[in-house]
Amino acid sequence: MEHIQRATFFHFRAWLESLRLRTLPLAFASILTGSALAWWQGTFNLTVALLCFLTSGLLQILSNLANDYGDALKGSDGSERLGPLRGIQKGAISLMQLRAAIFLTTGLALICGIVLITYACNTLSDVFSFLLLGALAIAAAIAYTVGKKPYGYLGLGDLSVLIFFGWLGVSGSFYLQSHSLEPLVLLPATACGLLAAAVLNINNLRDIETDRQCGKMTLAARLGADNARRYHLLLLSGALLCFALFACITRPGWGSWLFLLSAPLFWQQGQYIWREKSPYAMRPMLEKTVKAALLANVLFSVGMLF
Repeated sequence: MEHIQRATFFHFRAWLESLRLRTLPLAFASILTGSALAWWQGTFNLTVALLCFLTSGLLQILSNLANDYGDALKGSDGSERLGPLRGIQKGAISLMQLRAAIFLTTGLALICGIVLITYACNTLSDVFSFLLLGALAIAAAIAYTVGKKPYGYLGLGDLSVLIFFGWLGVSGSFYLQSHSLEPLVLLPATACGLLAAAVLNINNLRDIETDRQCGKMTLAARLGADNARRYHLLLLSGALLCFALFACITRPGWGSWLFLLSAPLFWQQGQYIWREKSPYAMRPMLEKTVKAALLANVLFSVGMLF
């Protein structure tokens, strides 16, 4: 009995590792920011916001599962990888089981997305537009590492993150609640996307050597370690600049500057990344970057409430 319990716990833990629940705050950040902007405009809708959170969370989990599946097929996640080993690498999850989980998560994301669109969209043009965007989001989540030419292996992952975790995540959740287009929303949307790209860049900096060895040419691998560090500093400073420009243009009050409380964290992170050249040194920075990015978005969103 004890042996069965241990095996069950090991299998359960392996699935949790593959789901990577710690990445969900990054997916939720864009919805939080978009919903805060809708509140600022007086159009916040709790039901729409919750459906957006659920859909984005399922899409993030789908991306995580597809990433493990694609890397396993291509042999990218070997034992020499510096990052944490996933369930499939430990032998606790088979490719068939992982593929079944991908199909299940895709179905759940589709159902949740259709419910969101049905509830939130008022016109047929909006329905068709968001159905198309939803299909693109699912395709992007899977095609990052799956397929003959996955775009994550071509150095296009950062652009995808900027689009889906920034522009579409923030602007889409804002539009579904406000039913209006506001060009200024692109500033915090860009900031959110740049911070998400910074998280991906840290991940790629950590795995830069092993990625090159297996032909996974991420943007960090293409730029080289030193230039990838310069690129990281640009991402962090660019995000703060976008938030600051929004505050300067809209002038909604002191609350719009709350995000500056996260600036010391970005300063410390930038110094550490520039100083520490070893890929091993990037391991603890991944979680810290996620937390700093989430903090900046939370502070900005809280500021919008005032």
